[in-house]
Amino acid sequence: MKYWDIFVEGYSGYASYLWYEITHPGWQNYFYWLLIVSAFFFFLEVVTPWRKDQPKFRKDFWLDFFYMFFNFFLFSLIIYNAASDVIVNLFNDGIKAVTGGFDLQANNPLNGSPMWLILLVGFLVRDFVQWWVHRLLHRSDFLWEFHKVHHSVQQMGFAAHLRYHWMENVVYRSLEYIPLALLGIGLYDFFIIHIFTLAVGHYNHSNITVPGYVTGGILGALVGLIIATGGFEVNVLQDPSLAAQLGTVAGSIALGAFALGPFMKKLFNSPEMHIWHHSYDLPEEHRFGVNFGLTLACWDYIFGTAYIPFNGRDIRLGFPGVEEFPEDFVRQNLHGFVNVHKEERVSENDLPVTPAK
Repeated sequence: MKYWDIFVEGYSGYASYLWYEITHPGWQNYFYWLLIVSAFFFFLEVVTPWRKDQPKFRKDFWLDFFYMFFNFFLFSLIIYNAASDVIVNLFNDGIKAVTGGFDLQANNPLNGSPMWLILLVGFLVRDFVQWWVHRLLHRSDFLWEFHKVHHSVQQMGFAAHLRYHWMENVVYRSLEYIPLALLGIGLYDFFIIHIFTLAVGHYNHSNITVPGYVTGGILGALVGLIIATGGFEVNVLQDPSLAAQLGTVAGSIALGAFALGPFMKKLFNSPEMHIWHHSYDLPEEHRFGVNFGLTLACWDYIFGTAYIPFNGRDIRLGFPGVEEFPEDFVRQNLHGFVNVHKEERVSENDLPVTPAK
């Protein structure tokens, strides 16, 4: 009965949580952070679009807008939160039974570490695991059928970030759970990491282009604010004056813009890099995909999957067969279980050559 109770409480608990999120705006509120971040990038797309001929409300804009709320909230409400609560408890109980009482949360290498270190390690580990999971989604024919939903985008915009099949929630969260649990990453820690990666993910998919010195300056501003206010247990300044705080932020912005600016697009993912991940035509040597980074781009440069041959602003998006891919939400989310069309992923060089007449 224990696990059944957990399952039932998962429904009622998440329903109460979601209603509270909607009715109580606040700084630690996923629902309104999603709205704010989305509105910000939509504003940038309207004011300074990279592809100026692309409609403001591009093809499938409202479908992708619905996907954002479905994958962020509704899927958890329908089944995922209750089911995952049961699986997590089963997993933890199994670990304790096999190891004689080992507690994943209580026994982790980051216990007692300052908050900034927990967040930094948690972010790096999660992004690294997700990079490999993303490669797996492309390499496995079975998982690729689900991942096609994300790649069915033919006009790129911020909301495309969260257009993906619900099975990806299962795959990503299952595989990232163990390393994050071993590190003892809690709900508050994960909230901060998730909001940061949400913003970067929206940015990567947005119809904008931003120089590296600007993104470097923004990163510098965030770091400067943390140092100036002593946030996340960063105790560099002791009782700083307002002038010292402002100077710290200004100095961090300048350092980020000029020192990190030239390297930002190799350190972090960007629209100019991610557009190639969605390219309809892939190079022969990378027929299973390129540029798999979600937040950080450095993994692609380290493992040799980075690919930006030229400015890809106007390249064709999708995959061979996208023309026949379902265009509505229901059929897209049945895809992978009931496949209407399945293309062979081959390069042009693998195709037979027709003799010239």
